[in-house]
Amino acid sequence: MGVLYRVLRKAIRLFSPKIETVWEEPFDGQLAVFCPNHAGAMGPISMCAHFELTDSCYSWMNNGMMEAKLVPAYVRQDYWWEPGCKMEPFYNATIPYIAAAIIPPILRSAPGVPVYHDSRVIKTFRRSIELLKEGKHMIIFTEQPAGHGTSEMELNRGWLQLAPMAWRTMKVALKIYPVNIDLENKRITVRKPIAFDPELPLKEQEDRIIETIRAGISVGQFEEEGTTES
Repeated sequence: MGVLYRVLRKAIRLFSPKIETVWEEPFDGQLAVFCPNHAGAMGPISMCAHFELTDSCYSWMNNGMMEAKLVPAYVRQDYWWEPGCKMEPFYNATIPYIAAAIIPPILRSAPGVPVYHDSRVIKTFRRSIELLKEGKHMIIFTEQPAGHGTSEMELNRGWLQLAPMAWRTMKVALKIYPVNIDLENKRITVRKPIAFDPELPLKEQEDRIIETIRAGISVGQFEEEGTTES
């Protein structure tokens, strides 16, 4: 964890409203993957600054936002402004390059795992396994971006390969927690986990895991009975 990241995180904690972590069932300390909804740019920021276990977590981060030369194309593809608005030519000529100057140094300073979308993706999984062996948890945002602050209902599945890899190398059945970030109510809700079953092929359980995540990240509140608050 770099100095820049620590300074920024402290500033966010000082000058932004506190966001509480609420557990649907008590956390048992076993190695876990936390899968939150993205909630725009504030989702990752909230998880880094306010999530109860943030000091024990590493986040998967798109490598396209970690290398300055790649950022402009990524920003334009993801539409950081409303398409077709009057200011679009100005935004297109400025925002991608401002982002390229500011964001990569911050992300490289943060406790993260670069996510590649080519043959280098094996580096993502190897680094994740190394960190799991050190007792770190993973934070993975599974929603596919749909442009201009929105996400698709379809969730990415490639990251699920981490579960059988963890079993083969560590004999650990990862627990996967859906997480809902509710900015309006200032709450991070951690739903009941679903565990990888090493007795079944991943293909036979990935639909069940994905549907559990989809249901969990879309729920902002749940009955208080039986919950544990931070």
